[in-house]
Amino acid sequence: METVKKTIAVAVATLWTSPEKARSMDKNALTNPVQLIDWLEPLSYTERLELCDQNHIQSQVLYGEQVIVLDQRGNWSYVLVPSQPSSKDERGYPGWIPTVQLSDRLPDDRSPRVSTNKHAVKLIDSSDNSELQLSYQTILPIKEERKLDYIVWTPHGEGRLNKEDVTLCKKKEQVGTGDELVQEAEKFIGLLYLWGGMSSYGYDCSGFSYNMARAIGCTIPRDAHDQLNGGNKVEEGKWEKGDLLFFAYEHGKGSVHHVGIYYGEGKMIHSPSTGRFIEITPLKGTLYEEELCGVARYWGKS
Repeated sequence: METVKKTIAVAVATLWTSPEKARSMDKNALTNPVQLIDWLEPLSYTERLELCDQNHIQSQVLYGEQVIVLDQRGNWSYVLVPSQPSSKDERGYPGWIPTVQLSDRLPDDRSPRVSTNKHAVKLIDSSDNSELQLSYQTILPIKEERKLDYIVWTPHGEGRLNKEDVTLCKKKEQVGTGDELVQEAEKFIGLLYLWGGMSSYGYDCSGFSYNMARAIGCTIPRDAHDQLNGGNKVEEGKWEKGDLLFFAYEHGKGSVHHVGIYYGEGKMIHSPSTGRFIEITPLKGTLYEEELCGVARYWGKS
């Protein structure tokens, strides 16, 4: 089929490895509207671990994001996500999404944008006053600024966002600081890890670093090994808050498997693994210290 652009029409769309990877227990992740809490809360540790160990999920995409549709199979669409750079495909991160979660409506790319600055921000539909709860870092184009809110474009028509719930998106030359990146990361201490997670309903390690960088106006690759290869390398002893720390198997000599954000004073903030919560942890005397394989900086990057 001819490639076409579409937009995500649910709060969070999950990007599956193939249509067959969606299990019966995942049905609430496949609908429109999506029922994220009803999907995630009943999952056992083993069922969450399967998402990773059996390669069910690749990533997630937020409301209003554009995707490129390359193929369709039944009720599924094979898409690329241009906002998530990846070595898997130079055009964007690949995976399968239920077609019902896509919209034909496209935004005006020239409009200024706002991003949600907290979890579960209420988007009010201008036509019927219904509510949609948005993930942190959902980005939507502004149609009109008012005293207390913004009227924004959405895949469903016009919507309304309270000004206190959003931040004006930075221009490319206005990337924030490492301190600001860490401040954003602190908002999610205690959030349960989710493999493939790219929303404030749950992050994996690289999804966490990706979205915290996004919050300061910086687009970085989606996966940890690509994040290591894409940033400015930082020598030991010159780390600063907001730098990304990378860890590899075989005492740092093997493949990259984890990323955290340097917190200062020998600590990092990270989303560790299935069953664990986003935390601040010291490096000294830990397996992380043994497996450290590189440090990269994106903020302040020319």
